Amino acid sequence: MHDIRAIRENPAAFDIAMERRGIRSASKNVLEQDQARRKSILEAEIAQSEQNRAAKDAGAAKARGDESEFNRLRSLVADKKAKIAALQNAAADLDSKLSELLMKLPNLPHEDVPDGQDDNDNVKLHQWGEPRTFNFTPKEHFEIEGVRHGMDFEIAAKLSGSRFVVMSAGIARIHRALAQFMIDTHVERNGLVETWTPVLVRPDMMLGTGQLPKFGEDSYETTNGWWLVPTAEVTLTNLVNGLIVEEQSLPRRYVAHTQCFRSEAGSAGKDTAGMLRQHQFEKVEMVSVTLPEESLNEHERMTRCAESVLEMLDLPYRTMILSTGDMGFGARKTHDIEVWLPGQGKYREISSVSLCGDFQARRMNARYRSTGGGKPKYLHTLNGSGLAVGRCLIAVLENGQQEDGSVALPEAIRPYLGGKTRLASNGALD
Repeated sequence: MHDIRAIRENPAAFDIAMERRGIRSASKNVLEQDQARRKSILEAEIAQSEQNRAAKDAGAAKARGDESEFNRLRSLVADKKAKIAALQNAAADLDSKLSELLMKLPNLPHEDVPDGQDDNDNVKLHQWGEPRTFNFTPKEHFEIEGVRHGMDFEIAAKLSGSRFVVMSAGIARIHRALAQFMIDTHVERNGLVETWTPVLVRPDMMLGTGQLPKFGEDSYETTNGWWLVPTAEVTLTNLVNGLIVEEQSLPRRYVAHTQCFRSEAGSAGKDTAGMLRQHQFEKVEMVSVTLPEESLNEHERMTRCAESVLEMLDLPYRTMILSTGDMGFGARKTHDIEVWLPGQGKYREISSVSLCGDFQARRMNARYRSTGGGKPKYLHTLNGSGLAVGRCLIAVLENGQQEDGSVALPEAIRPYLGGKTRLASNGALD
């Protein structure tokens, strides 16, 4: 959420920043709503002062036996009381509408973010690894012979509908091994704190990280008002919801492996084959909570944490900085890491690492107390996939596929597979 005082003090700068995200004259409605709210508050305060004075004068009239003046002033006090209640209710309603308006406005882009309309305007920062040269036409993951034995979309459709998968035997074990490898890497090598969190949350938690109110259709709400998390960003970031933490406790770096749930409402017809885009999937999520002056460096650090997983798995990737037109709602700056998928012959996103600044912290009222004292200040939050487990599985299978339908597995995950080195064409690990 945005700081209304900053908008009030420099609406032109706010409008310029919002125009980079395709929203024109954003400050106009905000300031009109704010002005009406402040007017109601001021009128209520004036009426309260008048009521207090009338009540005092009524007491004096009563003391001197002026019954007529006392009755007049008592009537005035009653009138002022009703007016104050009406003005306070109006101010509360206007305050609610202002908050709702601010909640629906995206974060302001960082000055480093390139302007653009969509993903065609993203800029490549760097690339790692060379795509493998095949002496046969590489297949997509679900077409590889060894994979077909352990990846069943038909039975998943019978159980749950489209965009689900049932994994078994060697494929299920590789999938689990990748998640364990990622968690261990982030804990032991990258210094993140492993955390286990619920996948059902209250609506105010979704509000705090920006999934609500604008993007409710992208997630699943239960009949009792809980929401299934689209990512552990929701729970990990909200660990500081409503808190004032001590400066010396920062940065806080969390990592969690969770089930995630997305309706994919806006992706009808996209990536319908295979398990690239599912309603239920697993992800290893990283979240950092930092001091404002450290958040840019933390963004680079988190990006390297995600990249290092791909390097250890020997998977070629490229890192992009997203343009203003492709960046997520809550982000000030985002790095997308795209892994090479030879079956598709293209790079596909496997991680987004975003700097949110104080945008989420304001929504959550999450602050820190400086060691030097003074008024508590808003924290900065960051989040990023480290990585999407299913997409990593796809990349491992497609990049390691052999002409006979088997798959050579990365050395980094072999200890998690009991030393097995490949997925055979019959679906077994050997």
